[in-house]
Amino acid sequence: MSELTDLSELSESDESSGPRAPGGAAAAAREYTTAGGMPSAGDSLPMIAGAATAIGGVGAALALADIGSPLRAPFTLFFLIVAPACAVGTALRGLDPLSRAVVAAGGAVAVDLLIAQVMLALHAWTVRGGVAAVAAVSLLLFLLAHARHRRGRAAKNRAS
Repeated sequence: MSELTDLSELSESDESSGPRAPGGAAAAAREYTTAGGMPSAGDSLPMIAGAATAIGGVGAALALADIGSPLRAPFTLFFLIVAPACAVGTALRGLDPLSRAVVAAGGAVAVDLLIAQVMLALHAWTVRGGVAAVAAVSLLLFLLAHARHRRGRAAKNRAS
């Protein structure tokens, strides 16, 4: 059995399997890809963001509902890192993407450690409480960054 190395071979094998829309699979592939044959980053970014949001949401829901599942630990850990990282990253719009990602990841770890330290010092540590606190702090950081951005845009519009 030979490997498929060209889209033309793929489209020929697909056309023999049954009727397709005009142009076949090759036309659809050309329509949704760039010149290099790979999907553009702009096409896949919303899909990746949606998947990350879903995974984080499932992790938070599993932890808050105290549901025993093999996915609970990895999805909750994903939520505990990604939620504060996105919130911190939103506040850092002026940085280049690599610096923004590095600072956001460090900020996420700092938020998680700060919340854990405060909860341990108050003898109030629970998994549910930790996830809820990280969610609340992340939401607060996100809303503050969003409000600051809107206020800056409104001031710029009034000045012009």
